[in-house]
Amino acid sequence: MSVRGKTVAVLGGDRRMTEAVHFFLQAGAQVRLASLAWDDRFAGVQVCTTGAEALTGAQVAVLPVQGVTGEGTVYTEPGVPDCHIDGDGLRRMDRGAIVFAGLGCPYLRRVCEDVALPLVEYRERDEFAIWNSIPSAEGAIQMAMEATPFTLFGSRSLVLGFGRTGRAVALLLKGLFSDVSVAARKELDFARIWAAGCRYRDWRELDRAVAEADVIFNTVPALVLTREVLGGAPPHAVVIDLASAPGGTDFAAARELGLNAKLAPGLPGVVAPVTAGRIIAELIVRHLTNQDGEEG
Repeated sequence: MSVRGKTVAVLGGDRRMTEAVHFFLQAGAQVRLASLAWDDRFAGVQVCTTGAEALTGAQVAVLPVQGVTGEGTVYTEPGVPDCHIDGDGLRRMDRGAIVFAGLGCPYLRRVCEDVALPLVEYRERDEFAIWNSIPSAEGAIQMAMEATPFTLFGSRSLVLGFGRTGRAVALLLKGLFSDVSVAARKELDFARIWAAGCRYRDWRELDRAVAEADVIFNTVPALVLTREVLGGAPPHAVVIDLASAPGGTDFAAARELGLNAKLAPGLPGVVAPVTAGRIIAELIVRHLTNQDGEEG
């Protein structure tokens, strides 16, 4: 299905979801909201008091990037009334409806399975993660600029990991004329890093790479910046950790060592909610349109 003429229920989220709502409207959808801050009374959106009300008769349900808690509570911004997802609410949706969430959890997967509704978890899909890596990288560089008393131009930057976000960070840093090194484990990544015009550092030399860095960007979702590794960092070094919470940095050790280390989860929603929300909405519309083509 496309979204034109369909009812889309948007439950919870932050400013990204607000922007997604505007895109759904432009695509011809009828939109209902629950547990989302909304003040555009002229947009033709139906604001509901409960999730069940928003879901009734809807063909599409859109949950935030964070999904829901293990008890089914949808993630919302502080001060916004909670919204709960359960089987009774999902059964109110139309036959053939579909549920989108950034991240699923055992509870959400189970209730969708119980009511025979497909659940699309979009956050880890390449087509989302690659688009989303750009606002993540820009946000990380913005944080680094605010945290350093020197320019990134001419500084020594170290990026840990060369996945989707690591690559975006490295390329933007190179555009700022920083001296960029990237730590990785695989020969294939070494070749990709070299082809991108950066220096590669073997992971086995991480201690030395950290000791030579002014700014360190971690994208690896495991404890890699340990007390031992951080102990060799220059006193002025700044660490920006983009990995999912709790990150890949020993933050207690960083504080004791006097290093400025920051965890930076959910950067797209913080620094570029308009772009990030549009990425989510466009992905959903494309998915539904492609589904129409497959069924046709």
